Amino acid sequence: MPDEGSVQAPKISLKDYKFDLPLIDDFFLFLETNNYSPATTRNYKFDIVIFDNFLKSRNLKIADLNKRNIFEFKAYLSSTERLTGITSQVTQDRLSSGSINRCLSAVRAYIRFLIDQEYDIPVVPDHFKMVKRERPHPNVADFKDFVDLIESPTRLEKDPLIGARNRAILEVLFATGMRISELINLNKRDLNDEGRIFITGKGRKQRFVYLTDRAQQYLDLYLKLRQDRETALFVPTKSRTTARGPQRLTPRYVQERLKTYREKLRINLPTTPHSFRHGFATYLAEEGASPAAIQILLGHESLNTTTRYVNASDRFAQETHRKYHPLSEKD
Repeated sequence: MPDEGSVQAPKISLKDYKFDLPLIDDFFLFLETNNYSPATTRNYKFDIVIFDNFLKSRNLKIADLNKRNIFEFKAYLSSTERLTGITSQVTQDRLSSGSINRCLSAVRAYIRFLIDQEYDIPVVPDHFKMVKRERPHPNVADFKDFVDLIESPTRLEKDPLIGARNRAILEVLFATGMRISELINLNKRDLNDEGRIFITGKGRKQRFVYLTDRAQQYLDLYLKLRQDRETALFVPTKSRTTARGPQRLTPRYVQERLKTYREKLRINLPTTPHSFRHGFATYLAEEGASPAAIQILLGHESLNTTTRYVNASDRFAQETHRKYHPLSEKD
């Protein structure tokens, strides 16, 4: 098996792509200097590439846009005939409604920027209306399956250090509900003696998350086994500090190991690092936690976003019906 730090998502560069859009470099500079996260900035750039490809395919300029063109662009996003981006290859994959809306959001931000710069443009951001999102039933694994997954690295990994580290990763994910991107960016100094972790999350919003005693126990065990002075909390076993800072595990590595554990345990429901976040919120709700408190722990700006997690459990809905319906038989 290759060293775990080497499993990374492919990196695609935009530097060779030629945009045909007005003030586009100024727009990218605006994103980078207005507190947009690096991930958001990168995603917006690739989404704008799709918009630029669409305009080129229709021989359109920004100044030519009308409402019909916007409908055509949304149809282009939904089709399997769109170009993938800087590679200029036709894709056969359909974008999800969430990905389409992210692209529309990027274009809206760009249009808004042009208007703020007093660029003459015939459309406004509100013309790029979001599409209706799919509402699939949230897949949340049974609690027993979560526990089995969390405990599996201890017995499935041959290297005790890797087993201790991966066990600690899954314990922390489920204990805190943090995102995988937040977890891999943690440093040792982010922990305190009370099991409280101060993190900077999506959109650079800051919040506290909390370890359970159990998660703290396995995290302490992992740190005790480490024989290095690296500042990062979770590191590859052959980690070393570079000029760019300490080496860290990649999200792809955690995703791949979790997939392997799930397959070996014969858990048929797809479970990803983000599923741990869903499970965290769902099982807190089942135990009676306030949606407002869950919102704070997850770092959501809107309670509506949290509600999608809170309502994920059939058992929670069933218990609510039994407890509150006026004609139900109470215990």
